[in-house]
Amino acid sequence: MNRNKKIVFMGTPQFAVESLKKIHESGYKVVGVVCPPDRPAGRGHKLQACDVKKYALSQELNILQPEKLKNPEFLESLKELEADLFIIVAFRMLPKEVWSMPKFGTFNIHGSLLPQYRGAAPINWAIINGEIKTGVTSFFIDEKIDTGATLLYKVCEIGENENVGAVHDKLMVLGAVLATETCDAIFNNSISPKTQKESDNLKEAPKLFKDNCRIDWTKDTLAVHNQIRGLSPYPVAWTKFVHTGNEDILMKIHKSTHTICEHDKETTEIETSKTELKIYTKNGYISVLEIQAPSKNKMDIRSFLNGYSLSSELNAC
Repeated sequence: MNRNKKIVFMGTPQFAVESLKKIHESGYKVVGVVCPPDRPAGRGHKLQACDVKKYALSQELNILQPEKLKNPEFLESLKELEADLFIIVAFRMLPKEVWSMPKFGTFNIHGSLLPQYRGAAPINWAIINGEIKTGVTSFFIDEKIDTGATLLYKVCEIGENENVGAVHDKLMVLGAVLATETCDAIFNNSISPKTQKESDNLKEAPKLFKDNCRIDWTKDTLAVHNQIRGLSPYPVAWTKFVHTGNEDILMKIHKSTHTICEHDKETTEIETSKTELKIYTKNGYISVLEIQAPSKNKMDIRSFLNGYSLSSELNAC
């Protein structure tokens, strides 16, 4: 197969590295890698490169790090690369001046089965909503977010208790295969882009903030469990333990199991033993397996209960 075409790759996190690696090792000419400028991080606030840059450096690839994507100098540098195709994986929204530049267009790898779950957090929301499958889709970039004509896709099953980390890793590998297959199909002219169909039943995947990571205890038991695993290991679901007259304690819950049953407890009532922490819901209870107290590391529930004394009068909210 002829893979002499020139490609510019744009991405940031580890999820994108797998695709860049696969494309580079497949024989395509990666003439440029675009990623964000290095940012201060850690206690020393030292400048840190993103994962995509680290890989690009290891392969001695040409790296561009524009602060602004409409910067004339950056646009000129991009043009000079004379790339045939741009590939985007987990990057930022591109201006038309960029995505319209290459002859064969610009495609993105998105972590859902489009048109479902357009947005910034598709893997999280698929799990939060209790989906049993998701996938990755390649599509051509257009003026809007995740609405361009789709190219290829791959399906991924979601296990009953899998969290975002596990599904992320599976999609990362599938996305890399999809990126290479999409390149091949575009250059071989063996693909017909399909316009995404709009529907009232489409589910969105908006960005996650602190407010929408708070556990909603008014939901049923399975929905609460799905919210916890849909936010683990990042950004992590949280709740408050409330005791009348005392200061509220904010806790992050990393892992849980769920039991559906009838009971005579109040919703959000807590029950503890030496080895177990239950939080009751309207149709069962959540057993907390991993928890994180303020300014502490994540710990298993046995270790947590060994170091913390929780009153039976304490409730979650």
